[in-house]
This record gives sequence, C-alpha cells and structure tokens, in this order.
Amino acid sequence: MSVLAGRPSKLLPWCMAVALGAALWLLTYAHLTEIADALLAATGLARGTHLGEAVHFFLYDTPKVLLLLTGIVFVMGIVQTFFAPARTRALLSGRRTGAGNVLAAVLGIVTPFCSCSAVPLFIGFLSAGVPLGVTFSFLVSAPMVNEVALVLLFGMFGWQVAALYLGLGLAVAIVAGLVIGHLRMERHLEDWVQQILVGKPTSCAAAGLDWVARFDAGWAHVRDIVGRVWPYVLVGIALGAGIHGYVPEDFMASLMGREAWWAVPVAVVLGVPMYTNAAGIIPVVEALIGKGAALGTVLAFMMSVIALSAPEMIILRKALKPVLIATFAAVVAVGILVVGYVFNLVL
Repeated sequence: MSVLAGRPSKLLPWCMAVALGAALWLLTYAHLTEIADALLAATGLARGTHLGEAVHFFLYDTPKVLLLLTGIVFVMGIVQTFFAPARTRALLSGRRTGAGNVLAAVLGIVTPFCSCSAVPLFIGFLSAGVPLGVTFSFLVSAPMVNEVALVLLFGMFGWQVAALYLGLGLAVAIVAGLVIGHLRMERHLEDWVQQILVGKPTSCAAAGLDWVARFDAGWAHVRDIVGRVWPYVLVGIALGAGIHGYVPEDFMASLMGREAWWAVPVAVVLGVPMYTNAAGIIPVVEALIGKGAALGTVLAFMMSVIALSAPEMIILRKALKPVLIATFAAVVAVGILVVGYVFNLVL
C-alpha cells in the first residue's frame, strides 16, 4: 500500500494508459492480416504477383514486428528496474564456476547491455571480482538470448522454436564461459583493464523505485530501444519482403537447405561482418525460411549476426587482446554451429 500511496495522482493515469494501450495492441495484432490486405488493395496491387507479395509482406510484418517490439521492450524496461548493473555485479561476484556461469547466462536475458555501452559494463563486472569465464557467459547471453529475439521468434514461429532457441542459446553462453574460464586467459586482458580499480558503477536502473517511476522507466526504454532500432526493422523487413516476393524457393532451398551440410558454417561466416540486431534480422529469417531455407541454418546466421558481429569485436578490442577475442569468437562460433545442426536435425 505504501508504494501505491506514493504518487496516486500519477499512478492512476499510468494504469489507465497501460490498460488502453494493451487493449489497442491486442486488437491491432489480431487483425494484422486484414489491415495488410486493405492497405495492399488501396495501392492497386494484387497478391499472386512478385511485387504484390513483396508489398503485402512489408505491410504485414512492419506493424507486427513493431508491436511485438514495443510491447516487450516496455515490459522488460520495467523488469530491468529490478536489475541495476550494481545488483547484477553483486549477484555474480563470488560465484563459483559453473553456478556462476548459469546465473550469468540467465541474467543476460533480463539484463541486456545498457545503452551506456558494452565495454564499461564488461569491465565493471571484472572489476567487481566476477570471474572472466562468468563474465563471458553474460557477454554471450545478453545480446544473443535477449527478450527481443525470443518474443519475435515466438510471434513468428511459435513457442517450440522460441523455447529451443532459448535452451540452446543459454547452453552456448554457459559452455563458452566455462571453456574460456578453464583456459585462464586473464593475462590476455588489456593491461589497463587488469589494473583498473573498482569505481562507482554507472547504473541504468535504481533500487527502491515506486511503480510510477518503473512505468516511466519502461516508457523511456521504449523510446530508447525502439527509437534506435526502427530503421533496422524497416531495412530488415524490406529485405525480407524482397526475398519473399522475388527469390525463387528452389534457389534458397539449394543454398541454405537442410541437405547442404556446408550451409551452416557458410551462414555463420556470412553473419559476422553484418551489423544489425534481432529486430532487424528476424524478418529476414522469416522470409528465408518461407523460401525453403532450413531453420537451423538461418538461425545460425542470425546468431552470428547478433553475437559475433564485427562491430562488437571492434568495441571489445578496447578491453581484450587479440588472442582472447579470437578465442571468444571461435568458442561461440562452434556453439552456434552446433545449434544450427541441432535445429536442422530436430525440426
């Protein structure tokens, strides 16, 4: 009651706005096909043609992805107010190898990197006494097994695919951290990182907030995340629309099909130089699968894009020596290959 009594004049409008927003969200999401059909008819195009199919894909997927993205980012913005970086460091520091890796990988789902940047948080973990291997489990899990990827996969392919991706993604993060921790590669951190002193952490969340502040944080999270990724969403959906409308199914089946054993490693290599995120790449995944590409091959491509991108490696180079970066990339790449082959065998 004391929390509700803090700012009732602001809490009630927030509750009403959230309830109304949720109702409109559900109503719109339930009628996406009809909306896309009506918009396509207004353009004078018809389904069954290359251009018509491409435009319909774009008109359907754009609101679908943005609705999913906005809803889950708002919820996770609230969730993250309970997981400030300082609290996350406290949870991870002093944990034994194994249990610490599991906890770090799980925390990576609900505590994606702050907009502050990846490197300061990574260094903050090490400075707080979190073992290198445990820190790497978090480093892999946070971008790869994030809430955006899971929700978009759930919305497009169902809970089975999302659940399998969650399980295998966590396994990659845990095993990668265990391997790197076992190799004891702390000497391959840059000298200034090894010598850094524990300072006051930069926090993207705070403890002791009331619900008005948590709702404010959720909306701020929407403005920040959706505001930054929507161009990638539109580019990804446009690329997916082109694939959906114009790329022959036989071509994609032969290039990224289940029978091509070499397709998974090629997909991983192709994903590394790209720079996008789950929100931008999943519409491409959807279009590729619709054209006959194997699910595991396409997901391996997606995981390499968001977990092994060249820009991320460049940023990490500020804190890690080349040997450690190469080891990190190799271990994660092997895990992604396993995930790709498992998906192709199981589904």
